[in-house]
Amino acid sequence: MGKPTGFMEYSRELPPDRPPQKRIADWQEFHAHSQLQVLRDQGARCMDCAIPFCHSGIVLDGLASGCPINNLIPEWNDLVYRDRWREALERLHKTNNFPEFTGRVCPAPCEAACVLGINEASVTIKNIEYSIAERGFAEGWITPQPPARRTGKKVAVVGSGPAGLACAAQLNRCGHRVTVFERHDRIGGLLMYGIPNMKLDKAIVQRRVELMALEGVLFRVNIEVGVNYPAEKLLKEFDAVVLCCGATRPRDLPVEGRNLKGIHFAMEFLHANTKALLDGVAEEGKCISARGKNVVVIGGGDTGTDCVGTALRQGCRSLIQLEILPRPPDQRAPDNPWPQWPRIFMVDYAQEEARSVFGSDPRDYAVMTKKFVGDDSGNVREIHTVEIEWNRENGQMAFREIPGTEKVCPADLVLLALGFLGPESQLLDQLSVARDSRSNAQAEYGKFLTNVPGVFAAGDMRRGQSLVVWAINEGRGAARECDRYLMQETSLP
Repeated sequence: MGKPTGFMEYSRELPPDRPPQKRIADWQEFHAHSQLQVLRDQGARCMDCAIPFCHSGIVLDGLASGCPINNLIPEWNDLVYRDRWREALERLHKTNNFPEFTGRVCPAPCEAACVLGINEASVTIKNIEYSIAERGFAEGWITPQPPARRTGKKVAVVGSGPAGLACAAQLNRCGHRVTVFERHDRIGGLLMYGIPNMKLDKAIVQRRVELMALEGVLFRVNIEVGVNYPAEKLLKEFDAVVLCCGATRPRDLPVEGRNLKGIHFAMEFLHANTKALLDGVAEEGKCISARGKNVVVIGGGDTGTDCVGTALRQGCRSLIQLEILPRPPDQRAPDNPWPQWPRIFMVDYAQEEARSVFGSDPRDYAVMTKKFVGDDSGNVREIHTVEIEWNRENGQMAFREIPGTEKVCPADLVLLALGFLGPESQLLDQLSVARDSRSNAQAEYGKFLTNVPGVFAAGDMRRGQSLVVWAINEGRGAARECDRYLMQETSLP
């Protein structure tokens, strides 16, 4: 603990994001950088707690509390305060393969569990992590680290999202020949096509992919295992297989008018926009565009927020975001104590941007979609909704419609951001991988081995839709157990 009184001397300070009206005019990241002295002061606020809940990585009431990859947060906070940045980077890389990703897109359950956060503003852990990683690249400290020797074992990793990349990096580190299969045209999975560029610049993803390639990882794109690459071929050509294909089956909204044109799943919209942006054809009608349209986003999570931010940058005419759940309270409720994740009302980047454009928050809570109505050409034109009231009945939450609250809103583009139901079934079926009750690949956490010998599963494909940082946790864990399977022992953490 570098400065015992730091948490009393310095207040929480984050760099201001780019102004909303300026950042919606482009697709560049909206994050700003902190000055070195500010970062040192923020590191000094860390209390070096006797029990550092920030890196506990536990699940409380169904939500993460503390860092799921057990980052050594107090240690690198102290090293930043002491201006020992390279050592801070080494500590950070001990637990996190990709701090440049999590420092940008993680919701920071570490900060929610910060002990200082009991009665003060928590330490700016996420911003310090981001700054350590970016300084590491700027100073040339992060360089390819190929293994000293090869084991002769070959491993296939199917899926190049955060779980697949973390798994590949770890397996390559211990000398196995790793091939990563990706069905899309670029590596990165969710990091490339699921998170928009203003939150995670794709050059940042490509920078890490190129580094891994120099370390010896082989990437193969435009290959969908089970479609244009036989699944059984994996079992013949590789000594082990790790499935990291994500939970990509979206939840639908089966109401009247669902089949009208102009109603899309959120990931269709986000993927197409990012691909058009990277291909340089965004202005040629190659993506689903919100330009000049009345946009309705249904769903209040991170994916819905990203749809809001994307629609604003495309130049939508109007924008509303519907959430079936009630508005969260402004402060923690009695049944939501620290160190649980705070279920409170928050304004994310896209809602801030919508306020700057339209003058109000786009979100409308406790609203249920009744039906869509279209024009004579089959295009959606209206959404019909009703307000609902939530009550506890027989120990469970249930809702009822509130008479007289029906509403009709214009809708030229509807984006469904309702979460995901689990992995796609084709590859699991072809490999005869067993499923759990939620249709995920069945593999015990900590072991990650499926019912098929030599086939492991990790990330959202195994646990269901979750955070990037949980995917990294699972990818690292699956790599450890895969290495143990191949070598009868492992040195991976």
